[in-house]
Amino acid sequence: MRHRIACLVLAMAGAIAPGSMALGQTVPAQFVVSGKAAEKIQDFSTINLATAQRIAETCERYVTSRGGQHTIIVLDNDGNRVYMDRMDGQGYANIVTAEMKARTALKTREPSKATMNRVARNPEQEAYEIQLGLYPVAGGLPIVVNKQMIGVVGAGGYRPNPPVWSDEICVHNAMLEVIGPSVPPLLEDIQSQPIANRENLPVPRFGIATAPKSTLPAEFVVTGKGAANIFDGNQISLAAAKKIGRACRDWAASKGATMSLYIIDDAGEMVHMERMDGQVSSDISTALLKAQTALRLREPTSIRGTQLKNDPRSLPRNTSMFDFFLASGGIPIVVDGQMIGAVGVSGVEGGQDEACAIEGLKATFGEHATVPVYSAAGAPEQR
Repeated sequence: MRHRIACLVLAMAGAIAPGSMALGQTVPAQFVVSGKAAEKIQDFSTINLATAQRIAETCERYVTSRGGQHTIIVLDNDGNRVYMDRMDGQGYANIVTAEMKARTALKTREPSKATMNRVARNPEQEAYEIQLGLYPVAGGLPIVVNKQMIGVVGAGGYRPNPPVWSDEICVHNAMLEVIGPSVPPLLEDIQSQPIANRENLPVPRFGIATAPKSTLPAEFVVTGKGAANIFDGNQISLAAAKKIGRACRDWAASKGATMSLYIIDDAGEMVHMERMDGQVSSDISTALLKAQTALRLREPTSIRGTQLKNDPRSLPRNTSMFDFFLASGGIPIVVDGQMIGAVGVSGVEGGQDEACAIEGLKATFGEHATVPVYSAAGAPEQR
């Protein structure tokens, strides 16, 4: 009897397994991490770098055609950053709110507009939503392919004009172009309740239209209206940041390796980020820590990191009290003697994070860039 029951269970398992497998393979491989990279992270349903980049750049193309700029970020289902661009002229609030919208979509598994609509229906709900870590503003969307969520995207930074234009409309149209009609439709907009006892005070204006001067070539830094918006003529441009990333990515791929990369501006805000397929969370996180440390120290992380290896007595003080991350791979972006940002790279096999970053800097700035070199004794120097 037991033998017959066991056989029946095995037969049922055999009948169910193909259907279960079919359900788990509803996403075309072109959109998700696959092969050995997926095996490494044990996940065959997370968005790949190529898809994340296409969504971001498609949305950037749309907003550029309207004379605007966006910040856009793509996260995977675990909340790891996959790809991020901050278009020239975007400020702090534009950068952080794009990610807040994406994380709201990730936590709720629905558009951030759904949270916004709940607050619109009942303004008293806002405190509750914020307490849960949600940002009740439209612009964050799940990235859904054939009813499977593979990541989330958030955008911010351009004045909305619904139903004609908004951050949400931009990313939704981008996903339709990249993924196709399986992308869910947008939710309807719910009008907010009027605010009682609202004042009508004059709002001050601040700033001038004159772009700040820079001594650097225009292709390296934010210029024109964007520079005027942030009062900074020596901040790395998105185009230059993406060129660094592409060169480092291509170099890593030529070595059969992968990498995670962050580029931050001279104020420490993210400009560009990319995570090649197969990178794990620690690689992604340490790349940012390296960039931040290089910016604070205004020197490559390998300099102090090597010094501490030679004399480890001060290691706890440097890492704990100053919150430095001193593994090699973080380099300030110094062009013709002017620091315009920093780059951090992690995850390249064989300890070649710094070499990858250097390749990116050389490909972008050539002889204009200052990069670490090594003396005969092996200690890195800047030159």
